[in-house]
Amino acid sequence: MTVKISLLALSLCAALGVPAQAAVVPAGTELAKVQQLVRGNGSEPASLDPHKVEGVPESNVLRDLFEGLVNSGPDGEVVPGVAERWESSDNLVYVFHLRDNARWSNGDPVTAQDFEYALRRAVDPATASPYSWYLEKATILNASEVVNGNKPATELGVKALDEHTLEITLASPVPYFVSMLSLAPTYPVHRATVEKFGDEWTRVGNMVSNGAYRLSNWVVNERIELARNPHYWNNADTVLDTVVYLPIASQNAEMNRFLSGELDMTYDIPLEHFKRLQKEHPDAVRVNGYVGTYYYVFNTQKKPFDDVRVRNALSYAIDRDIIAGKVMGQGERPAYTLAPEGVNGFTPPAVVWAGWTQQQRDEKARALLEAAGYGKDKPLRFELLYNTNDNHRKVAVAIASMWKKHLGVEVELVNQEWKTYLDTKTQGNFEVARAGWIADYNEASSMLDLMQSRHGNNDGQYSNPEFDRLMAASRLASDEKARNALYAQAEEILAVDMPIAPIYQYVKARLVQPQVGGYPDNPLDNIYSKDMYIRAK
Repeated sequence: MTVKISLLALSLCAALGVPAQAAVVPAGTELAKVQQLVRGNGSEPASLDPHKVEGVPESNVLRDLFEGLVNSGPDGEVVPGVAERWESSDNLVYVFHLRDNARWSNGDPVTAQDFEYALRRAVDPATASPYSWYLEKATILNASEVVNGNKPATELGVKALDEHTLEITLASPVPYFVSMLSLAPTYPVHRATVEKFGDEWTRVGNMVSNGAYRLSNWVVNERIELARNPHYWNNADTVLDTVVYLPIASQNAEMNRFLSGELDMTYDIPLEHFKRLQKEHPDAVRVNGYVGTYYYVFNTQKKPFDDVRVRNALSYAIDRDIIAGKVMGQGERPAYTLAPEGVNGFTPPAVVWAGWTQQQRDEKARALLEAAGYGKDKPLRFELLYNTNDNHRKVAVAIASMWKKHLGVEVELVNQEWKTYLDTKTQGNFEVARAGWIADYNEASSMLDLMQSRHGNNDGQYSNPEFDRLMAASRLASDEKARNALYAQAEEILAVDMPIAPIYQYVKARLVQPQVGGYPDNPLDNIYSKDMYIRAK
């Protein structure tokens, strides 16, 4: 269950000295002599530069290498990171007090100037950060102007008052601002290292980081190894000495390596083996709630997907009960909105078409497609893009079959490895693509912002002025009820325009060896290796 705390309460809790999260080993626990955690990570990270990433595989590694002002606790709550406390009297100007014992992996102190430099770098157009929009969304003063090249990065509303005091000024109040600061785009980077090595600063031997671990080895497409950062401020309470990330795209291969004892945690579970694994290894299967939605995105700038009738037809013809319950079958729920039911404080609206039977949806879909000019004599043909992954392929095959059976649509499946797939989507070189979005923080805006006209991850280039207006208004609504009402209206617009086809609400299912201690039930799947340990077998 997600802990729900007001911003004022967060400030007070931090001021009163709520401890940062760390490994908590129960009394009497016998620890393994070798404290090494080996994690499956799905794909090879596209980068290890915090300001140049956008995916989950990258974020997993960066969460160990770097630490922001705050972290995400085991229940998704905010806990202190480099900032041991903070305060704001108006939700507009925030002052963060940094730990005086925070250190970089080379021993240098972590200062407010490091955060000032890093936040400016994240919005600087020269950095080309795919997440620069995130700081715009946070309404940090002048972020939009800097991102658009209308003001220099030095005009961003961040200021180091002294070495251990950072002031962040917003253009307008954001009630969930502090919870946004545990994400990679807000991590500090070591200025001297970045300026000395340029694009090569993330290589082994060059990288200087401030998290619980440092980069010790990186063999592309094989493994990333992290070692304890002895200068980390809370190193005394860190138990794991090394963490190894393996980019294994095949869930079956990953499962086999787990069962042979080579892996401590998997990234996923093969769908076809889930029930067997639950029966044979009940102590290893872990299924947690996950604030995210799996969907297909339509490129609204390419014909015929600029036609709302085509988008609606394809969405209606997806039998979500079959995909969620049969193809996936790990506890996923059918999705009819972008924000899932698990978002803290928000109940998605019951959109009209969600109440139809699948037969009614199929009939409506056929009528819409025929009205758009497609039928037996002129079947709709297009490519469906997905990143290399066994489970994504199974979903794509099932949905392509539904489209073929009920609409006569002919689909060519195209799979690409993770980095290429991201580039293809970002550049708009696709027709329909598999996508998924995991909330960056547990609030509906973290999902719905994705569909704003100028959002950096709006790969389908959807634009609706009324949707944008509602999301802009939500930032000014300090009352949660009023804010959620705006979110519901925004969802209703998406249900009509259908720039994406929501398919299912995520759960996070993986295999975890029983000897792994400290594994959290974090609804954002924000797992910090520093909070974990290995028991003796």
